[in-house]
Amino acid sequence: MPLYRRRAPVAEILPRTLRACVVLAALAGAVLLAIGRARAESWPQPVDLSLSSPALRDRIGLRVYLPPEYHRTTKRYPVIYFLHGLPASSSAYRSTDFLRRAMSALGRPAIVVAVQGARDSEPDSEYLDYGPGHNWETAVATEAVRFVDTHLRTIASRKGRAIVGVSAGGYGAMLIGLHHLGAFSVIESWSGYFHPTDITGTTGLDLGSDEKNARASAHTFVASLRRRFAENATWLGFYVGSKDERFRHENEQLDEELAEARVPHLFRIYPGAHMQSLWSLHAPAWLDLALDHLASPA
Repeated sequence: MPLYRRRAPVAEILPRTLRACVVLAALAGAVLLAIGRARAESWPQPVDLSLSSPALRDRIGLRVYLPPEYHRTTKRYPVIYFLHGLPASSSAYRSTDFLRRAMSALGRPAIVVAVQGARDSEPDSEYLDYGPGHNWETAVATEAVRFVDTHLRTIASRKGRAIVGVSAGGYGAMLIGLHHLGAFSVIESWSGYFHPTDITGTTGLDLGSDEKNARASAHTFVASLRRRFAENATWLGFYVGSKDERFRHENEQLDEELAEARVPHLFRIYPGAHMQSLWSLHAPAWLDLALDHLASPA
């Protein structure tokens, strides 16, 4: 299913005398695309930072992708926070260069921050708060955001922040975004799921009480989202691969629940499975969508 509605062929909608103009426009578009690709070469390598996290009683890393113009201006930029999949090693957040390539191709200035979401002794956090020393949600939503706003030129408001993730990171992005609408105005899940699972992605986790289980499920919040999104303008989008046998059903379920509750959102199913090639392919379009709904550099 395409992200954008297919347009009618040019021959069907334009008289022959205007086709030359269309050809010229196409050539101009090709030139702009080439310029965008050239920009990819000029995007700097990422900057690795770390912060002391009281929530985790540890230090966690951030891989920061800055736009090429960052050091030549005094502008403040929107920030896209990215959460990787789980289980993972403590260095998985550094394996995210496809984000730099996608942003380079777009040629749109923004800051992208990939957040460490695992420790070698704790590889499947699900981005949840479990208790002292294991509060990953707080580390991401509060501590990382505060650190980035303090050390980089950001648009330090919810209108300048998006949270995006793949697989378990898509679950983390969805849940953290819904728990912290005061911090994020854009939420995207790429091949994610919407309740906590074990490392196989096939069995739900019991967090010890009905209250905790409900709070850890995005489905719990659907009924209130129309009102909450009206109070805090929020853009919500998610997609899944057509051959994603683990998570396609739950994505379709959430889409149906949101539609029934009349919650504005975008949902797409793309050809493909639960794999990096799918996320790399669609990263430019979905990062572009996030930026469309964030404040512009200022």
